[in-house]
Amino acid sequence: MQTPSSRPIFIIGDVHGHLKKLVKLLQDAQLIDAEHSWKAGTATLWFMGDFVDRGPDGIAVLDLVMRLQTEAAAAGGSVASLLGNHEMLLLAAYRFGRRSTGLGSNFLTRWKQNGGNRKDIAGLTLRHLDWMAHLPAMALVDDYLFMHADAPFYIKCGRTIDEVNAAFNKLLSRSDALAWEEMLEDFARRGAFINTTNGEEFARRFLSVFGGRQLVHGHNPISSMLSCPPGKVDSPWIYAGGQCVNVDGGMFLGGSGFVHQLHAPVGSTVPT
Repeated sequence: MQTPSSRPIFIIGDVHGHLKKLVKLLQDAQLIDAEHSWKAGTATLWFMGDFVDRGPDGIAVLDLVMRLQTEAAAAGGSVASLLGNHEMLLLAAYRFGRRSTGLGSNFLTRWKQNGGNRKDIAGLTLRHLDWMAHLPAMALVDDYLFMHADAPFYIKCGRTIDEVNAAFNKLLSRSDALAWEEMLEDFARRGAFINTTNGEEFARRFLSVFGGRQLVHGHNPISSMLSCPPGKVDSPWIYAGGQCVNVDGGMFLGGSGFVHQLHAPVGSTVPT
């Protein structure tokens, strides 16, 4: 059920195991205190996925986010997350190991090639696995469409957010290695809305299908899209005629990351 709300909504892009940077961002935004506990009351915080891989402390990042989710709920707030392709890569490496479907390298090798950290897979518990496997792929929040990747494959999974999330849930609950590999291939793509010829039209199509007035994503570092130093990125990049908002601050590339606060439209709603 959705009810009118004026709660502030904060967004953080890809963390990739950089716990210290994440803690600093959350403290600077007054979302957590010196003991790393939730202090933002009824505020809402969304993560765009990719908590793990490429950095030193993926499991510690998961532990912090999962704890904050519980603490925020107790305070009347909300901490929510999307499924990133690196969560799926880690789940696949854990589930299938060195198994190969013949389409490419085995799942464990693919995960390592994409920045997999042995410490992450060694530290996984059933609680982590279950939490990641039930993350939504898409969400509509205050008229903003949230999705991890700027990739076209979501529209192949369904024509509504519920259909897309159900498709992911079904896949992640099964051990169909070929289907996992095909989804990982699709999930790794990026740049669907940046093309100067048809990117704006593609973004418009996505929004007309799934709803929302702006599409918010991570996955594709802003510094890579703009060919600028990661350290220079401290705010979102809005593009595709104002329809897309990229919030990937490139933490694993050396960027500090950032917290972005959405300006909710009048009369907007958030999940309760």
